[in-house]
Amino acid sequence: MTDCYYRRLGRDGEHELFAPTDSTRSNWDPDIQHGSPPLALLTKAIEELLADSPMRIGRLTLDILGAIPVSPVRVRAWVERPGRRISLLAAEMTPTDHGDSRAAARVSAWALATGDTGDVASDRYPVLVEGPARPLPANWWHLSGYLASVDWRPQPDQESGSVFWLTIAAQLVNGEETTPLEKLALAVDSANGIGSALDFTRFIFMNTDTTVHLHRLPTGEDFALRARGSIGPDGIGVTSAEIFDRTGFVGVCAQTLLVRRC
Repeated sequence: MTDCYYRRLGRDGEHELFAPTDSTRSNWDPDIQHGSPPLALLTKAIEELLADSPMRIGRLTLDILGAIPVSPVRVRAWVERPGRRISLLAAEMTPTDHGDSRAAARVSAWALATGDTGDVASDRYPVLVEGPARPLPANWWHLSGYLASVDWRPQPDQESGSVFWLTIAAQLVNGEETTPLEKLALAVDSANGIGSALDFTRFIFMNTDTTVHLHRLPTGEDFALRARGSIGPDGIGVTSAEIFDRTGFVGVCAQTLLVRRC
């Protein structure tokens, strides 16, 4: 596997150009990207817009608008709703070598002005301590593509959901610093697989989105997801998860699932 998810190719007007590596490949289909790398790259574009700003990201939403090919992409970011205390930013990813010029993925982010609330800060969950890793599930997609780029450490299941610790070792963009938020974005779309309520060999359950709410920014490069999926009677499901870093609870995420029999 490579040591990064994307390589920078330059600019084309307002767009930045990137080439995805094999580490972006999805477990569902090796010709498309897993949701985590696009979420992280679009988060990076939004973070760059917020550089030197007194605001920080409180919510990220990835909408997967179509198949994201493992081929060069354009990325652009903009401020959708400016404000001194609350601002809405967005970024989108568009394939470059397909005739369709529509975006394949979009991330929107609420950024909020920070202030001092240290005296009332609280977490709803205690620190999650990593224990010895259990063996990976037998049907964990043979660890190719994106899955092979992550260090997965399953923990004993809890009553509130399946728990995995994850470490993202590779850089998001070759030769560029990957922030803790970008590393979290590289991990969090995996909640669907971690909290799966169905057998991977009998069902396909692809998420159409990932929404992350953060009451504080993450730290480090090790993250835990405590996830659980629920499946409705009509082919639609939801996965929700609590997110932790080494110092404690960070936030929550949720995903909408399209469920089909293999």
